[in-house]
Amino acid sequence: MVTIYNLMYFTGVLGFIVGLQRLGHPATAKKGNLFAAGGMVLAILASFTTPLEGSHGNYLWIFTGLILGTIIGYRAATKVQMTEMPQLVSLFNGLGGACAVLISLIEVLMKGNEGIPVLGLISLLLTLSIGSVAFSGSLVAWAKLDGRLRDKTLVPPYPHIFNLIVLVACVGMIIFLSFDQSLLFPLLMVLMLISLVYGITFVAPIGGADMPVVISLLNSFTGLTAALAGLIYDNQLMLMGGILVGSSGIILTVLMCKAMNRSLGNVLMGAFGSSNSSTTSAGEDHRQAKELSKPDASILLAYSSSVMVVPGYGLAVAQAQRVCKDLDNELSSRGVHLSYAIHPVAGRMPGHMNVLLAEVDVPYEKLMDLDQANEALPNVDVVLVIGANDVVNPSAREDSNSPIYGMPILNVDQAGKVLVLKRSMSPGYAGVQNPLFFNDNTFMLFGDAKASLGELLAEMKTGVLV
Repeated sequence: MVTIYNLMYFTGVLGFIVGLQRLGHPATAKKGNLFAAGGMVLAILASFTTPLEGSHGNYLWIFTGLILGTIIGYRAATKVQMTEMPQLVSLFNGLGGACAVLISLIEVLMKGNEGIPVLGLISLLLTLSIGSVAFSGSLVAWAKLDGRLRDKTLVPPYPHIFNLIVLVACVGMIIFLSFDQSLLFPLLMVLMLISLVYGITFVAPIGGADMPVVISLLNSFTGLTAALAGLIYDNQLMLMGGILVGSSGIILTVLMCKAMNRSLGNVLMGAFGSSNSSTTSAGEDHRQAKELSKPDASILLAYSSSVMVVPGYGLAVAQAQRVCKDLDNELSSRGVHLSYAIHPVAGRMPGHMNVLLAEVDVPYEKLMDLDQANEALPNVDVVLVIGANDVVNPSAREDSNSPIYGMPILNVDQAGKVLVLKRSMSPGYAGVQNPLFFNDNTFMLFGDAKASLGELLAEMKTGVLV
């Protein structure tokens, strides 16, 4: 039977690994999810059937939790809009951190009187502390993404110094408790409280435009707590699954920091994306943007030889991906070469735009990453910017006083013409105005993205354009 249990766990780990690998491409992502889900089912079955020393057979509690979790998770996943997916990911991630905290507390309550070996205690303390940071940080990220919390609401005075002090306090308490268990449980509650505070204060100063990196980092924290819980329970599947989530989250975080021209140290110290004074602050530019009519815009697109689409959060808000694909089909049928430029942090979470476009069967070959797009942009006739703002803002390249200065952007201003679809002239999530909108080769098309794209498509299909 032990061989069977180990084989089930091993197969479950393989399911996670294959699933993660297949998530790397939109064409195989759905099957990747199924592989990972199959691995989790095997893990649950193996856990049910593995005999545990001291087990009381609390299957009623276990099945109750499984049923409630399944119902809540299914309803949340099926009801959520794509625009709210980052918020859902943050909440799910926070719940994972909360589970790690509960595991630590329960283990200490059960074993505290007997004395806990140093290595086991360190695992418990790290699980509780990191899980608390992931829980409170994820809740703050959810509130900021959902517009329920303003960027500066919970920012402490001198956040760099404050966060450093709190982080040192967490590390110091973990070291102290590892060697002195006399007041273990009371001090464990203090450690949990300090860690919860750090989770709040390190996420609170981070600008909303930079939240994709924070979500990725918090996700890696939750993976790390799962790996530590695997050590606590001597469960190979929890250990391997946690390592996969934690390592992939860290890799993604580093890649996104590089894409944003930030350092991971800035993220941890709460300085990431903080606002500075800027000569391009919202509403300061009084130049007049040039608006283009729908018929003229449709002519501009239809008679171009190449068009590059830059999707942003506005595309997701308007749920305009389907009509965007219809416009793609129409232009392609006219011989226009159409491609998509995907900025690493477009939207509100990593891969947000890729998921939206894959949802409507946009071929993966048409998607360009930042470097590929910037290499092609000088030779593109028209760039169609749909709801993107900060990721095409030339201030990041030219204005050293801008809070987004140094962030790699899509150099759409180097294309022949730029057509921007926006609801209004309001700034992007970073809160700074975009001088791109006032360039000589830029034209604005105001209104809801879905409605505007539909009107452009209708203009092309009337037969006037031949």
